[in-house]
Amino acid sequence: MGSASIGYQIGISARFYGNFNLSSDVTVSSLPCKVDVSIKSLFSAPSSTHKAFEIQECSNRARVCCSLPNTDEYCDEKFETPILDSIETPLQLKNLSVKELKLLADEIRTELHSVLWKKTQKSMNPSFAAIELTLALHYVFRAPVDNILWDAVEQTYAHKVLTRRWSAIPSRQKNGTSGVTSQLESEYDSFGTGHGCNSISAGLGLAVARDIKGKRDRVVAVIDNVTITAGQAYEAMSNAGYLDSNMIVILNDSRHSLHPNMEEGSKASINALSSIMSKIQSSKIFRKFRKLAKAMTKRIGKGMYEWAAKVDEYARGMVGPTGSTLFEELGLYYIGPVDGHNIEDLVCVLREVSSLDSMGPVLVHVITEENRDAETGKNIVVKDRRTYSDCFVEALVMEAEKDRDIVVVHAGMEMDPSLLTFQERFPDRFFNVGMAEQHAVTFSAGLSSGGLKPFCIIPSAFLQRAYDQVVHDVDRQRKAVRFVITSAGLVGSDGPVQCGAFDIAFMSSLPNMIAMAPADEDELVNMVATAAYVTDRPVCFRFPRGSIVNRNYLVPTGLPIEIGRGRVLVEGQDVALLGYGAMVQNCLHAHSLLSKLGLNVTVADARFCKPLDIKLVRDLCQNHKFLITVEEGCVGGFGSHVAQFIALDGQLDGNIKWRPIVLPDGYIEEASPREQLALAGLTGHHIAATALSLLGRTREALLLMS
Repeated sequence: MGSASIGYQIGISARFYGNFNLSSDVTVSSLPCKVDVSIKSLFSAPSSTHKAFEIQECSNRARVCCSLPNTDEYCDEKFETPILDSIETPLQLKNLSVKELKLLADEIRTELHSVLWKKTQKSMNPSFAAIELTLALHYVFRAPVDNILWDAVEQTYAHKVLTRRWSAIPSRQKNGTSGVTSQLESEYDSFGTGHGCNSISAGLGLAVARDIKGKRDRVVAVIDNVTITAGQAYEAMSNAGYLDSNMIVILNDSRHSLHPNMEEGSKASINALSSIMSKIQSSKIFRKFRKLAKAMTKRIGKGMYEWAAKVDEYARGMVGPTGSTLFEELGLYYIGPVDGHNIEDLVCVLREVSSLDSMGPVLVHVITEENRDAETGKNIVVKDRRTYSDCFVEALVMEAEKDRDIVVVHAGMEMDPSLLTFQERFPDRFFNVGMAEQHAVTFSAGLSSGGLKPFCIIPSAFLQRAYDQVVHDVDRQRKAVRFVITSAGLVGSDGPVQCGAFDIAFMSSLPNMIAMAPADEDELVNMVATAAYVTDRPVCFRFPRGSIVNRNYLVPTGLPIEIGRGRVLVEGQDVALLGYGAMVQNCLHAHSLLSKLGLNVTVADARFCKPLDIKLVRDLCQNHKFLITVEEGCVGGFGSHVAQFIALDGQLDGNIKWRPIVLPDGYIEEASPREQLALAGLTGHHIAATALSLLGRTREALLLMS
């Protein structure tokens, strides 16, 4: 088939994603060099097993990337990043020229791609889009003296690279670098990122504290066009406009929308005129002239001042993008749009803005493009096992096909890909509201009032943001909203930020709420049918992120479960393990371990936290010496409901001894799911060791844990 030759007048760096069949397949001559690749050798294996062959040219080097059959190995070769390697602190950026800053942006982009994307296979586009902005911020401002706050986790990776933390980023595991900003991790992190939309509020707090203490540091809050949709951001901007404290808000507008039809609408454009206008708006001369004009019109009279203000707003609205006057109405001085990938323009505008002494809050509208780096434009999701979310969506689709009143409302930062199945099947019955959890809950209550059957899908950690609406708009009014609580319990590399530790406690404490959790995929399917069946009060059920129990599971037609009825899975004696939700599987594992030691314990699946199956709990207490409750939630959840009942029922006055196993009273940092369960004491080994200790077999318990 011949050969392909690619010649470059610069150095060659070869990176191979796999192994060539013959060592002579690639030859590199001396500079100026030529790369000879044998096409025949590349395609000597069956064509169906090959992935890709690509030639990529970087700003200061070229590379050959070859992906070959049946291998996931990556070459350990590292691209040269001389400028990045020389940066010890962000302050050193001030010694670089604009040209060097551009080269540094390329080096960071290459580093993030090689370190993160190739290991996680997740889209790095939001991180790539913020690289030039990050460099400009650290070039103009003096962190950590000046406070730079980030709103979205995805924007912070370049910031972490510049603050010498990128070597530990890929692990996102135990003792690794956190995926979010954290003051405990670095002095350059002025405030911790959480679920988004907090940067302006926290930044305003820092600005007011600075003013009260008589300091002169600058405060910069970076927020993107996804998190700015949350109500807290507008509350913060309104308050900032009222207090008139000096602070800078950077709106990183990546032109990303939840709704495709909005993507096709009008967008802020970047051109020579907008660049010039942004520089004029941020210049000292223009600001002084504007301030002088305001003072003069005030002296003339209130009518003239109000007329001039309207003219100013109209003129600035004419040159600015659609909606820019909204920020002016909130009290923020609008500048933009600015090209977020033009370092010269960014530095120019930020320099002018940083020199403001008594301007009040300023919003700089920065336009970035997430799809500039096409090679990492999409997530690559490889599933070797089906997840609980997959089974849930399939079961919900089956219910929706039978019942036209079923609708779905989703809220949160990201939508699970499995939900696309429902969205494509029933586009008019699917509503994704983004980071608007409060609205999602009350919207669902309204849908219920209108005679529909809403399934409100919100990750556990994000449901916390809408608890007041859950209480007053749903539970107190007995609205039949079906809360589907995803990402319940520990979430591995997403650590405490997205850990679903509290939903059992705060949902089961509500008077009218039915709270349940499936032990496996069969129970999940039945609970979907149960939720659809309940029409007189709210109901919630939770499930974890992980894979289902049965690899080859086929979703059957769901059957409603009797409300408040648990089940016994294994009959035993002396010790009863009462699990809630996914922890039932760990109880079964503990049973297996104890069986090998000659112990036959009972395993029961509670199914419901509220209403509790009091008959099941009473029987377990009366027929066993020890009762162990196990849940992947905080103190105050399922175990507390059991304790309340057995105390009032007088069971604790008899022979039964009760021990709860719950998540520890603290935040479990990033680690693998297995490591997190071990840290929490929720593994089958921990449960079995607890049973052995209660039986006085302490030595065997220690041996089991070792």
